[in-house]
Amino acid sequence: MDGTTPAVACDHYHRYPEDFALMRELGVRNYRLSLSWPRIIPDGDGQVNQRGLDFYHRLFASLKEHGITPWVTLFHWDLPQALQEDGGWVNRKTVDAFARFADIVVKEFSGEVKHWFTTNEIECFTKKAHTGNLNKAPGLPLPKRDVHQTMHHGLMAHSHGVRAVRAHGGPGALVGPADCGHMPIPFDESSPDCVEAAKASFIEENALTLAALLLGKYPDCATRLWGEDAPMILPGDDLLLAQPCDFIGLNIYSGGLMRQARNGHGWEQLPLPKAYPASTYSVTSFSAPSIYWGTRFAAEISRTKSIFISENGYGTTEPATPDANGEILDLHRREYLRQYLRELQRATADGVPVRGYFCWSFTDNFEWSYGTEIRFGLVHIDYATQKRTPKLSARWYARVIAQNRVV
Repeated sequence: MDGTTPAVACDHYHRYPEDFALMRELGVRNYRLSLSWPRIIPDGDGQVNQRGLDFYHRLFASLKEHGITPWVTLFHWDLPQALQEDGGWVNRKTVDAFARFADIVVKEFSGEVKHWFTTNEIECFTKKAHTGNLNKAPGLPLPKRDVHQTMHHGLMAHSHGVRAVRAHGGPGALVGPADCGHMPIPFDESSPDCVEAAKASFIEENALTLAALLLGKYPDCATRLWGEDAPMILPGDDLLLAQPCDFIGLNIYSGGLMRQARNGHGWEQLPLPKAYPASTYSVTSFSAPSIYWGTRFAAEISRTKSIFISENGYGTTEPATPDANGEILDLHRREYLRQYLRELQRATADGVPVRGYFCWSFTDNFEWSYGTEIRFGLVHIDYATQKRTPKLSARWYARVIAQNRVV
């Protein structure tokens, strides 16, 4: 939107030792990152680029030197262009190419990486990317059947990621997806009917991606949702999807208020009034209970009793430079994180098996269609000078880490 490109962005490629030193200073002990498929296999399914592998070996060595554990995502939307030109995720060949890529990188890095995320937000690189949504690449409208096919292929890519880690990850390797979806909040938590309506909407609205990941199969409502536009599902796909994961990663930013429909059938989402708490320039609304109910509903239907928050954070436009005192007083971000962590604490107190939390993101970065206009980082980046400045939220978050509690 702002005309910038990811060619340099926060320049983490060259500055990762500096970034890791800052992480260590702030107490960060775990770092979620993503591999670039085009960097490692430029055409998607051909020759391996050794320089790409060598870069990640250097990066993992630097993480080890700084005492930080890598949590590595195999696919975070950067599909090699040659595969896109051959149909992208509509084409089953992309799944086969990803399976080979996963085998290669898990074998290569098994001595350095023991925590793997398979795919990031299947809905975003399949459904949202192929219904004409220009915010998600490639932003090409497709017929419903093809959209459903991309979603199924995304699930198969995840499944091959699990298979690759099981086969090549070595002792102690753990694997699961990082996924997003519809996060309903019961309008009236004291009403069992309202809670059940929200849970039903969680299953049905997420049926073709997140719910299938949680269940290890498509829920019963999937056939009805597909209608005449069901994807082609090959023999053995159900067994591939049924492989158990070690954990489920959830990317949760906001949610909608739900109640049982007034006609007595199903549910309805209540529209948020204009005065609902949110920054004027934010891409994320304040709806902290979404992280409580999202993790709770996921735990109730999942085979995997271990949940990580793989993303949560606050994106907004901010001043391009620190103030006269050298500070960036991002009180909105600190309050957002505080509210969400309190709701996550409520979830664990109620027995929801949340094992860890990753804030999105450590530094400002290139945010896809938003470019550098939207900033999610705890650490401010001056894109002209590449200077890193921890924001108020970063100093607060360091105290949360050090004390292991919401402060």
